[in-house]
Amino acid sequence: MIDPNDTQAEDIWSLEGDPEETEFVLEDDETFGMGELEGGEPPPFEDLPDLAPEIEAAAPLEAPAAPLSFPIAGQDYTTDQPLPRITIHAYCDRPDIARLIEETARDRRLSKAQVKVEMGGIETAVVHLAQQASPNLIILDTVAHAQGMLASLDRLAELVEEGAKVVIIGAVNDIALFRELMRRGVSEYIVPPLQPLQLIRTISSLYANPEKPYLGRLISVIGARGGVGASTLAHNIAWSISERQEAGAALVDLDLAFGTAALDFNQDPPQSIADALAEPERADEVFLDRIVTRQTPRLQLYSAPARLEREYELGAEAFETVIDRIRRSGPFIVLDLPHMWTGWIKQTLLASDDAVIIASPDLASLRNAKNIIDLMKAARPYDAAPRVVLNMAGVPKRPEVPQKDFSEALGIDVTACIPFDPALFGVAANNGQMIGETAAASKIAIAIDELAANLTGRKPVEQKRAPIAARIPFLKR
Repeated sequence: MIDPNDTQAEDIWSLEGDPEETEFVLEDDETFGMGELEGGEPPPFEDLPDLAPEIEAAAPLEAPAAPLSFPIAGQDYTTDQPLPRITIHAYCDRPDIARLIEETARDRRLSKAQVKVEMGGIETAVVHLAQQASPNLIILDTVAHAQGMLASLDRLAELVEEGAKVVIIGAVNDIALFRELMRRGVSEYIVPPLQPLQLIRTISSLYANPEKPYLGRLISVIGARGGVGASTLAHNIAWSISERQEAGAALVDLDLAFGTAALDFNQDPPQSIADALAEPERADEVFLDRIVTRQTPRLQLYSAPARLEREYELGAEAFETVIDRIRRSGPFIVLDLPHMWTGWIKQTLLASDDAVIIASPDLASLRNAKNIIDLMKAARPYDAAPRVVLNMAGVPKRPEVPQKDFSEALGIDVTACIPFDPALFGVAANNGQMIGETAAASKIAIAIDELAANLTGRKPVEQKRAPIAARIPFLKR
């Protein structure tokens, strides 16, 4: 039975369209699912209150045709929480809704959930739940209108166990029915047209942590091959997000043996991210606060130990647990992934909100970047394609694949092209600084700032020109 005292079930609905009907708060109803109604036996079907006049007078509920997104580059910058390990049973009247749910079940955010889809709608749900335990989430697709739906739900309510949540995909978009369903303890009510992301976010919102409902946006940076400068650019991206975009960011160096984040930021922390990965069950907020280095007021650094005394053979679960805890510490998390291919790297890439592939303009980078892109597109059909950055372009006397040909071979446009400038990068590395600190007005710094803006959905920062007196020394006198 649905527990009316469950605070997580008290959802607030925000609907677009009618400004007077923007919020609905789930009301407590101690009778839903109890099997008995106050005052004796439930009334026969024909004696149920007639909702038709209210339905006709009510304003329709408008289901958004597409998820909201930021206007930059047409990307969706919403961060969605992955579902926990739950069971989901869907009972559908319409074949197209059944197919939609089956496609949605393959999304990365539902990778831990067990999803089962049956045809037959509410009536099939009544038969099945009479013979088996309730799943964590029941999705009911029904074409029944108000009276028929409510009567069927009354029979189903007697079988739903405590703690189960119910989402209804209906055919009637009216506020009167919506309010009645909320009063009876239904978690969500939505109507077609539906898109996979809309359904995913509807389900995810039911299982958000009420104490920390938001997750930081996870940005994974990986090199298409070794030696392309992926770590350097990952560090500069994190710095630009925090200092140029003025947003909270955390940089996590996951190259445990050879990571360079501490070197690049001129730090020597006594503890590292490996301490959390070795004991992921202890990696709570207090533990993470002990191992983090606060590089700036907005930039947190989780460095790698970069020592060879120990071999790190850690399971994917350890990385998943620690990364999930870090994601709750700020709005943007940049992962510096090592150039190797293991189960945890693949899982981390597929679970990221954004992936940035750093490549050089050569055939090996092209082949490897193409393989990563094809894998991620197949596994993440509802996410944006990875971004590709060409680094160290224009090396003297080195034959290169032109940027246009590189983009055509990949099937996506190259997001940024960083020119070869060993002197600038060398000075920044030796000084323990980022490019934006060493040469803020350089083309490379501007390109990194634009990439950071693209990843965060913010406007690129405007570079302020130095006063003429600073550029012409003799005018200072």
